[in-house]
Amino acid sequence: MSTQDSLWYRTLRWIQKKLVHTIVVPQEPFADLNLDAARPLVYVMKTESVSDIAALSEVTAKFGLPSPYEPLHVNGLSSPRVVCLEGAKPLFGQRQGNEPFLNAFMQLLSVHKQKPELDIQLVPVSLYWGRTPGKEDDSMRAALLERENPTWLRKCLMILFLGRHNFVQFSNAVSLRYMADEHGTDKRIAQKLARVARVHFRRQRKVMTGPALPNRQAMFHALLQSDNLKKAIAEEAAAKKVSEAKARETAIGYLDEIAADYSDSLVRVAERMLTWLWNKLYSGINIRGAEQVRQLHHDGHEIVYVPCHRSHMDYLLLSYILYYQGMVPPHIAAGINLNFWPAGPLFRRGGAFFIRRSFNGNKLYTAVFREYLDQLFAKGYSVEYFTEGGRSRTGRLLAPKTGMLAMTLNSVLRGIERPVTLVPVYLGYDHVMEVATYHKELSGKKKQKESLWQVLGIIRKLRNFGQGYVNFGEPITLQSFLSDRVPEWRGALDEDPDQKPSWLTPAVNALANQVMTRINNAAAASSVTLNSLVLLASEQNALERSQLERQLDLYLKLLKQVPYTSYISVAEGNGHQLVEQGLKLNKFVQHSDALGDIIAIEEHQAISLTYYRNNVIHLMVVPSLIASCLVHHENIGREEIQAIVAEFYPLLRAELFMGIDDVPAYVDAVLDQLIEDGLVTANDTLQAVNERINQLLLLAGIISETLQRYGIIFNLLAAKPHIERAELENESHLLASRLGALHGITAPEFYDKKLYGTLSSKLKELGYLAQESQSADVVRIRDHVNGLLRTTVRQTIVDTVAKES
Repeated sequence: MSTQDSLWYRTLRWIQKKLVHTIVVPQEPFADLNLDAARPLVYVMKTESVSDIAALSEVTAKFGLPSPYEPLHVNGLSSPRVVCLEGAKPLFGQRQGNEPFLNAFMQLLSVHKQKPELDIQLVPVSLYWGRTPGKEDDSMRAALLERENPTWLRKCLMILFLGRHNFVQFSNAVSLRYMADEHGTDKRIAQKLARVARVHFRRQRKVMTGPALPNRQAMFHALLQSDNLKKAIAEEAAAKKVSEAKARETAIGYLDEIAADYSDSLVRVAERMLTWLWNKLYSGINIRGAEQVRQLHHDGHEIVYVPCHRSHMDYLLLSYILYYQGMVPPHIAAGINLNFWPAGPLFRRGGAFFIRRSFNGNKLYTAVFREYLDQLFAKGYSVEYFTEGGRSRTGRLLAPKTGMLAMTLNSVLRGIERPVTLVPVYLGYDHVMEVATYHKELSGKKKQKESLWQVLGIIRKLRNFGQGYVNFGEPITLQSFLSDRVPEWRGALDEDPDQKPSWLTPAVNALANQVMTRINNAAAASSVTLNSLVLLASEQNALERSQLERQLDLYLKLLKQVPYTSYISVAEGNGHQLVEQGLKLNKFVQHSDALGDIIAIEEHQAISLTYYRNNVIHLMVVPSLIASCLVHHENIGREEIQAIVAEFYPLLRAELFMGIDDVPAYVDAVLDQLIEDGLVTANDTLQAVNERINQLLLLAGIISETLQRYGIIFNLLAAKPHIERAELENESHLLASRLGALHGITAPEFYDKKLYGTLSSKLKELGYLAQESQSADVVRIRDHVNGLLRTTVRQTIVDTVAKES
């Protein structure tokens, strides 16, 4: 009987199984890593450990991976399935040398020399019993439980106290065939493999646990000794005519108001509570792109998460997902309005640091906050902030607030050595609990102040809300961003480090726009958002079920065959399944009669569903514009469709933060897909197929309200070429209100003054405002948009503008 199969070892494994709860990172090793089930596989672990191998065996059995107890038999060689870099540490005495492990590597490499077709996968596996990062003034408890290389006695204590927080992390496989072919098979290569593996495990531990936590008061003391804060304190004392000691007390008060007080013990407790909460709220959380973020952490990047902001749940959801994906929850910039008892102290212990809505020219507060942010970056803590500033009330991304981005860029300019990388994050939900409140606020009701009673009120209404979505977008490394935009930025700073460069503000604005675009580039097209797109485009917000299912199948095919970007996610299943999911979530209702089933949005739900439609409208707005061209023009050429899309795309991009790389190629691909699906015929010109016209009309309906806004703006511009921006915004808003009342337009964003402000700003940038030379372009665009509007809507706009002129 082998050692592993002895009664003693089997008893130990049985006891361990009762004490241990293991979380696997990534959750789907075959899907997320380059593992090949057809190739031999060997696990590489840092330290030889009976308990670690037992925990690994439970995981491998679950995922259908080879057992660590099962030897590898290849080419006459019988080799252990696990190669460890270090032997087990005895209670007394020295650990055995690493010669046995080097020999194991050499054996595996030499087999490749003998058998050219062989390719063994080396899969690094890291195990963490608890994830306490330790403190800069580490306690006896951390020393007892969190040693990287514990004796068997310490390991027993770790299993006993931290076994419910055991993480097993798999990493990308290394090809031994590649190593043997490129570097040989001698002892030197085996030693190199071992060195690389040690570095890998050290970095993985840093990613999993994060940097050591500072003593809060010691950190305050260090910050107050910085030259920038000393200067700010002296200026505050002179400006306010108080002593420097008094100004220093004010600075300490600001630090105490701002700074987080992260507690890993609270995070462990919160993990259990949030697991209960998510299981109660959602039937699943869908995650896309976490592996690339984990790799950035591993490569030493300073990570700044920049998610969209839909709900107060955003703070909790992203931190929870990162924890379960083997990364440390970030320090989160939270509005000072959330610093109420008991939420404020709990958020602070969970990593939140609080920021005022406005600094109001308070130079000392600004200096304190900047210094604190620099400290977070310098010590390697990941950070999270919402560039929108507040939660979106309409479901669209808000225009970005640039303050935190500017401070982050300033930190880079002050000389952070490590790459600082922004990670855009799309957060989506099948149900946002605050949606009803948002619509009340948009209709004029005063925003409620956050309080304990508000939280308790929300908790009372908890039920299953469907799915949640966390999609990580394309990262932006700030040093590379600056080098691309301002190649000489390092030299310019060296010449005059105290002077704010003239290019900084335009660079921050461009960065903010890029962040928002990349958030939208990672959108999740879910059952709720897609059903909302279809039903809200129908005349009475109701369709025959079969028609709704066919339209959903069309959208699913378009999104998958002509993807908006490679970062989006699209709901699995077909139209029938998506309708079933929507019914289950009570987002709409089904009526049946002798002729079949009808799916409808109830009147009180229609405005709410515009929120979910707006989450993803940018994914389908160009196909919708193409469909609008096809249904309003009996015969139209590709070139004319390309020209119309080219006219409107700059405005769509400004309004919806769109990021299609090659618009003409995308338009051609959509047209080809519509032709392949039989909705359009192509001869000398393109024509809608009569039998499928209803599908094109529904697709065209997605952009109808947007085109109505453009109709308002360009008819006003054509009639009043010299109109000022503020006047254009006011008159557009008045005409929108009239149009909505006459034609039953209820979407909240149709009346949003901020949206008309965004559009007028883009019109000024494009030269359409108060530019006589652009009048011909304005008239041409007006004619294009008028040709795409319903006759009744167009007539209302034209008649009203003529009356006003």
